[in-house]
Amino acid sequence: MHTFQPYPVNMLEWNPWEKISKEWFAITTELDGRPNAMTAGWGGIGVMWGKNVAMVFVRESRYTKEILDNSETFSCCFLDPQDKGTKNTFKYLGMVSGRDEDKLPAARLTINHSMGVPFIDEANFAILCKKMAAIPIEPEHMLRDSILDDWYKDGDYHTMYVGEILDILAR
Repeated sequence: MHTFQPYPVNMLEWNPWEKISKEWFAITTELDGRPNAMTAGWGGIGVMWGKNVAMVFVRESRYTKEILDNSETFSCCFLDPQDKGTKNTFKYLGMVSGRDEDKLPAARLTINHSMGVPFIDEANFAILCKKMAAIPIEPEHMLRDSILDDWYKDGDYHTMYVGEILDILAR
């Protein structure tokens, strides 16, 4: 296992648009001792309900959604973008379902825990969260038809999960 240090949220100095949409991250969850991770390129961090929060979006069809709906915590794990294998790891975590196989060993990733929250030990940065809300994205709430046309032709909508940031770890 790697050694992680707490990273004060008020010292966070990275560009969320670069980190989230270009470098990607893994939403990491666990249910009944079985961990799972899914690649994500949509999300955000901010303040909501008086708490520092992370927001992740998971489609209805994903196994990660089943786990998130039945667990209290998740983490957002960022791997080293300079590592040449990172994009392939994220492609694998995004294409293969945890319903079908235990993806983490196949991706050469291990799970660690802090505060009861699972996170990827090979990550260089992890945001640990406790779920506060699960908000379904519904077609009747879309204000632009182009969003439905471009992103939801198949009807596989997202749920937005808002998690209170319990801790940020870096190594």
